[in-house]
Amino acid sequence: MSMPKGFIRILGLCCFSPLVFAADVPGSQDLPTVPRQADAQIVDYRPAAEKERIYPMGPIRKISGQLRYEGQVTARGQATAITYELPAEHTSSAAFTATREALQAQGAQLLFWCQARDCGESSLWANEVFGSAKLVGADGQQEFLLLRLAAPQDNSLIAMYGITRGNRRAYLHVEQLDASAPLGDLLPTSATLLRELKSTGELDFPMFGAEPDATWLTLISRGLNLDTTLRVSLTGPNAEAWRQGLIAQRVLAARLETGTTEAKGLHLQLLR
Repeated sequence: MSMPKGFIRILGLCCFSPLVFAADVPGSQDLPTVPRQADAQIVDYRPAAEKERIYPMGPIRKISGQLRYEGQVTARGQATAITYELPAEHTSSAAFTATREALQAQGAQLLFWCQARDCGESSLWANEVFGSAKLVGADGQQEFLLLRLAAPQDNSLIAMYGITRGNRRAYLHVEQLDASAPLGDLLPTSATLLRELKSTGELDFPMFGAEPDATWLTLISRGLNLDTTLRVSLTGPNAEAWRQGLIAQRVLAARLETGTTEAKGLHLQLLR
């Protein structure tokens, strides 16, 4: 992914030092890949331990006592979990955005991203997924993100959950799972591609080769068709072939333009 324009601003908000802060719980430390937000304090720390983790890739609900969600990523490996309490003047949304942008600037790939009620029930994320009652809050004040780190750390996942509770206390929970076996191919959801496009204004796929990939054509077209008001520009060596492929997947031709700037692989730019 290309470096966000606000990255310089993010550097001013984050502290990349691995040193333990005085107010942190004893024995805790930051993850090397995840920047700490200014004045945040570690209030819960679970050091690396061998675990199997299941991360939902869809809104979660409970039916007949069982968790239900549309998809998931399951992996076993060394899992480390940190919960930060944010300073009173900060919101979980601002911290979540700054941390996401910093991780994407390092080349991390978004796999699943949900916000507010699109995530499902906050109590289920807090208690069933992360095992922390501190993270229970209003469904409309939550965000969850699952990313895969860039090579050579591409067998590591980062899960991030932000919540602002009814008492206005805001928390950012971050987990890193270093898988003990190769993760293989992991694809984002179409809704995640759309959310990223609308949030950042672009999607970048430098890994795409000469011919459009059928699987990715389906993912991108479904994402674009979740909001038929959007128009995009496609650039890259085979942009016209991708455009025709998306049209074949029932994306209206009037919504797709071919750009003139150079790009590696395929680049989509939201047309405002």
